Amino acid sequence: MHSTLLVTSTLVLGLVLGAGFTLLFFVAAQRGRRVAAVAAPRVPEGVSQVLDAIESAGVVVDPSGNVVKASSAAFTLGLVRDGHVTHEELDALANVVRDTGLPTTREFALRPDQFGELDRQVLARGARLGTRYVLILVEDQTERLRLDEVRRDFIANISHELKTPIGAISLLADALDPAADDPERVRSFATRLEVEAERLTKITADIINLSRLQSAEAIGKPALVDMADVVKAAVEQNKVIAESHGVEVISRTVSDAVVIGDRALLVVAVHNLVNNAIAYSPDATRVGVGLAVRDGIVEVSVTDQGPGIAEEERERVFERFFRVDQARSRTTGGSGLGLSIVKHTAQNHGGEARVWSRVGQGSTFTIRLPEASADARAQIETTSLEEK
Repeated sequence: MHSTLLVTSTLVLGLVLGAGFTLLFFVAAQRGRRVAAVAAPRVPEGVSQVLDAIESAGVVVDPSGNVVKASSAAFTLGLVRDGHVTHEELDALANVVRDTGLPTTREFALRPDQFGELDRQVLARGARLGTRYVLILVEDQTERLRLDEVRRDFIANISHELKTPIGAISLLADALDPAADDPERVRSFATRLEVEAERLTKITADIINLSRLQSAEAIGKPALVDMADVVKAAVEQNKVIAESHGVEVISRTVSDAVVIGDRALLVVAVHNLVNNAIAYSPDATRVGVGLAVRDGIVEVSVTDQGPGIAEEERERVFERFFRVDQARSRTTGGSGLGLSIVKHTAQNHGGEARVWSRVGQGSTFTIRLPEASADARAQIETTSLEEK
């Protein structure tokens, strides 16, 4: 009897103790979850989706400066590393927002140790996100600032280039009236006026062409272009100037060298190369123009017997207004935009422009364009027939 009571008491005690431990474990677990919920960073609902959608680099930091959420663009810019922002300016921006509670904007540079080998100019905006967090949005302004600088340089350079022929035309026009009784002087002034007017016309045309090439829709409706025909037209346009310098232009072309693009733009590009070759070649020499197709690439090469280009200047020859020989450019009346037009034309047709040169041995400029595939030719031809 006593043994039965003892066993029963033991069982009851075990059940009570088991229930007690279970209850304590449950309470502890609940308390742990509440503590974790309080301690764990919780970004307001919807912020993550917004950061994923915007183009700017976005970072959310807590009161301790820990990054609790960052967009992929933030990692691409190198703004986040090991759970913290990598630039002290971003920390400072977050602190200002916490202290003032006001949205704040700062501009600064991400130095090379924060981003690759180049400084990146950025615009950072900070604002409170709820009561605990600060949201920082960072926009990379580098390309915009570079384009603004290019635009300012372009305007300054073109103003300088236009000033020369306009000033000359004005002076010559003023000189005509006093020379009215001297036919020889009038003819001389008229000839010089014509030269300066042609120079002004060329500069204006180059500006228009370059502006068109830099627009979003430089090439309108795609068409099949026979590059042999393009070379022939460009050489013909330079026939008079070549003969005046005693320069022989020899062209060698191949049949069925077809690309997709804008014939007029391609003629201008090849014309510029041939014109440059004639201008920089000594009198009574030769300029060679070659057309070839290699491994699906159509190549137009123009070779001169000029002074050549130094190695440190070859990378710059396609820049706007860059001239290897300033004195020669003044006499030839070049705008300094011809090779830039060549480069942009090639790029807009999916190709590239190259230069080979050696001082004292001349230069070879080459336009390389993708050859029109059989499928592309068939499709364009079919579309053209349907439109007719």
